[in-house]
Amino acid sequence: MSEKIFQKIQKEVQKELSCSAHDMDHILRVYNLSIHLSENESVDIEVVKASALLHDIAKAREHADTTGKIDHAILSAEMSYPILKKLNFPSSKINHIQNCITSHRYRSGGKPQTMEAKILFDSDKLDLTGAIGVVRCFALAGKFGQQLCNFDSHDYTNISGKIDGKIKDKSKHTPQIEFETKIKLLMDKLYTEKARKICKERIEFFEKFLKRLEQESKGIL
Repeated sequence: MSEKIFQKIQKEVQKELSCSAHDMDHILRVYNLSIHLSENESVDIEVVKASALLHDIAKAREHADTTGKIDHAILSAEMSYPILKKLNFPSSKINHIQNCITSHRYRSGGKPQTMEAKILFDSDKLDLTGAIGVVRCFALAGKFGQQLCNFDSHDYTNISGKIDGKIKDKSKHTPQIEFETKIKLLMDKLYTEKARKICKERIEFFEKFLKRLEQESKGIL
């Protein structure tokens, strides 16, 4: 398929985007990381590209949902169908792309089965780490009115009592809880060796930033 096809997908995604943590920049970072992780792998690159572009198309709808019932991974897979069908993707590819999208979410429970799905999962998680991960985490904290420098109390009941549970009230979440319950655990969740190598260095950077932030927030010079 030509690059024009993927440009058309991108335009459809742009109509649905959410906040700055899940904007087109995030989508394109995941897209480029997916291509990088696909190098020297036996994958359907068209499935990789399409699923990377569409994986968060329902994120804004999830953020706007006050019931907490919308899972953007599942809804994104559903929303991808008419877009891909209109662009004449074969049914087999559409099903594969939908499976990749459905299984990309850390807290949804479904595990990626194909290499294409594993690459999307890894690429999406890498964008939670490093300097860009810090920026995205605090962008979301600002969006939902979270306390930015809470290093002393962590309300894990707000994430269903589980270390990787679904967040009930996003305003009670914090960047520190996000790091402890998700980001620092990513190394054990990734599927590709290339992604794990990148992730290790990025997590170390994130942790150093939080330690520095804690010192400064407590007046330690």
